[in-house]
Amino acid sequence: MGVTPALKQDNQDNENDMISVFYDGKCGLCRREIEYYKRIAPKGVFQWQDVTVDSSTLQKLGITYADSLRLLHAQDASGKLHVGVDAFILIWQHLPRWKILATIVSFPVIRPAAEIAYKAFAAWRFKRLSHCQMALNNRDSAPE
Repeated sequence: MGVTPALKQDNQDNENDMISVFYDGKCGLCRREIEYYKRIAPKGVFQWQDVTVDSSTLQKLGITYADSLRLLHAQDASGKLHVGVDAFILIWQHLPRWKILATIVSFPVIRPAAEIAYKAFAAWRFKRLSHCQMALNNRDSAPE
């Protein structure tokens, strides 16, 4: 999916300078990964939003609840939305010891393979998790 221009969130000024990360908090693997990132992340860089608790920001950007569960989303400080591998790259660029992985995955020969692998994993994960399937079948059930 890549990088998509998006509207800036209406939050406090200091939050506008942060990277907003939107993740599936009901997915055990996703939640553990985000908890790890939270522990190692520098203070004041990220705002973490579990879309199973509140998906209103992404909905305002035209992203359905089901799509917000399907792939990782992150919005940079300028308001651009990064989806999938691009969201991971954005996060990794700001984490100690992860910047090198962001650089490697960004290489033109590696990025397409990473995209394919992530999308295949994300589709498999989405099919297995009941809350994802319920969101797909009942689009108006998003938390706000």
